[in-house]
Amino acid sequence: MKKIIIAIDGHSSCGKSTMAKQLAKEIGYVYVDTGAMYRAVTLYAMRHGFYPDEGIKEAELKAAIDAGNIQISFKFNPETGRPDTYLNGEKVEDEIRQMDVSNRVSPIAALPFVRALLTEQQQAMGKEKGIVMDGRDIGTAVFPQAEMKVFVTATARVRAQRRFDELMGKAKTQEEKDALNFEEILKNVEERDYIDSHREVAPLRQAEDAIVLDNSELTREEQSAWLLERYKEIVQC
Repeated sequence: MKKIIIAIDGHSSCGKSTMAKQLAKEIGYVYVDTGAMYRAVTLYAMRHGFYPDEGIKEAELKAAIDAGNIQISFKFNPETGRPDTYLNGEKVEDEIRQMDVSNRVSPIAALPFVRALLTEQQQAMGKEKGIVMDGRDIGTAVFPQAEMKVFVTATARVRAQRRFDELMGKAKTQEEKDALNFEEILKNVEERDYIDSHREVAPLRQAEDAIVLDNSELTREEQSAWLLERYKEIVQC
């Protein structure tokens, strides 16, 4: 069976990564979470003082990127059956999912030099095909030639609830649970939608030849079945 590139784009917190990971596992493809890559760059900027509350220090961040100081990789986790994100050799999978990173990632992702760096890395990962990649611009900017393109969406409130439930499940203490605020998460989802759709470089948009999946009312099992069926239809053409 021929190998293809599968590009899954869509709004934040609509379950792209979960369904992409599951599809890759089912068909034996490599999975790449591009959102995690942007989150890792955001975490690096925060840790090094390049992203204080008053805004991004673009010159300093660009200098770090130009110097090759940001290395992002993925390693398979046998316990979860999925890849974890590493920043300069350090596992940061949990840290990049926290709200302080979520609140800052969209402005980082809008920077042209950040997008250029990660787009180049992503395209290199897909040279041999047999890859499932999710993000905001995979089917439009990174792999416009992808044989299978899916654009995923859901209502902002549904996506915020999913994000809230995910963070609640990861919270290790009652204090961490009490700190979670649904309305704050909903605001973050809506703000990220606006920033992602209005940035100058590679804005979030549906590719003309993408298949649309509104998963507002679908279970994970139903999403997975839908994706697998679309994949089979394409590779058998």
